Amino acid sequence: MGMNDMIRFFRQMTGRLGSNIYAGMPSHSNPQQMSFLRQLQKEMKQGNSLDCPLEELPVIVFDLETTGFYPEKGDRIISIGAVKVIGSRILEQEVFYSLINPEVPVPPEVLRLTSIDEEELRNAPKTSQVLVGFFNFVGSSVLVAHHAKHEQAFMKKFTSSHLRLNFEHRVIDTSFLIRLFKPVVNSLPLEQICLECGIEVKNRHHALADAIMAARIWALYIKKAQEQGYQNLREVYEYLSLIK
Repeated sequence: MGMNDMIRFFRQMTGRLGSNIYAGMPSHSNPQQMSFLRQLQKEMKQGNSLDCPLEELPVIVFDLETTGFYPEKGDRIISIGAVKVIGSRILEQEVFYSLINPEVPVPPEVLRLTSIDEEELRNAPKTSQVLVGFFNFVGSSVLVAHHAKHEQAFMKKFTSSHLRLNFEHRVIDTSFLIRLFKPVVNSLPLEQICLECGIEVKNRHHALADAIMAARIWALYIKKAQEQGYQNLREVYEYLSLIK
């Protein structure tokens, strides 16, 4: 399947992937949705992902495509892709993907980079709609992203501005586990790390495709960490704190 075919496939899947999550939701969250999100925040505060055995650790690896790099200066999210991983097992049937109507013009270079067109974005759900669906998919799981500061900044901004809630999820960068084996890790592009790990690079800058590639990196290094005797995230944090 070529790049254009794969991108077309993901877009056709959007409705099916999201139909049980956000279809029919109004553009503004209703009281039931807000109650769910507040309960989710309570569960996250009570949970303890740090001590979960690595082989059982559920995470959601996700990626955002955005209009730029600065949410505080008006940049918006235009798509979210995510996939569930348990330990080193990628559950490729458990995915989330949606375009988002940013309600502002998108720079032409961003449209070219992501192969998204303006009409698709005009017909896409609003940000609040997709965020509720995304949190429904994620639950209280830890989030993982490549160059996670970018994703975290946008999630904090838009969870606050569109849902009037604080963004409470733990977000871990893919470099977190890599540093166990390469203490000095530069901020390398996703495709470069994939090539170093023998992971095929396909459909770069499509949110779901990028999330799946990042998930393969995470799964590879979870397995390596287990082979080195690490039992949970707490042990990884404790070791990395000593080598800073």
